[in-house]
Amino acid sequence: MGVKGKLIASVEVKCGGHLIHDIFHTNTHHISNISPNKVQKFDIDEGETIKVGSVVSWNYSDDGKDKICKQVIEAVDHEKKSITWKVIGGDLLESYNSFTIITSHDHQWTTWTFVYEKKTEETPEPLVLLAYALHVTKDVESHLPK
Repeated sequence: MGVKGKLIASVEVKCGGHLIHDIFHTNTHHISNISPNKVQKFDIDEGETIKVGSVVSWNYSDDGKDKICKQVIEAVDHEKKSITWKVIGGDLLESYNSFTIITSHDHQWTTWTFVYEKKTEETPEPLVLLAYALHVTKDVESHLPK
């Protein structure tokens, strides 16, 4: 059994967290246009938009390397403006036995929560990926009206 961890980071968004949630929930396919240096492609592999049970794939660049992340949507809470994305394939699973990402949005804040189990104690904490997620959030914010 690997070492379990949880990282949480919030970033202030002046446009309002609900607008960021709307992009991640209903216009996810636009993120590759909004943040092309970080996200090259977003696909819905099974299901529709961002609904429970939908399977999605992201092609992204991390630390200059092209990567893939395949996820299933486990939960969507419209009241809390949160989405739970469970990683089921791709590069993250080379280092982690399990990886779940929760995005939540509230008034002027967007919060990213990573819940994971590392394969070994030597596997680094996913701090670079967390910083990456915060940068994508800021790219989305700069795209929206204030």
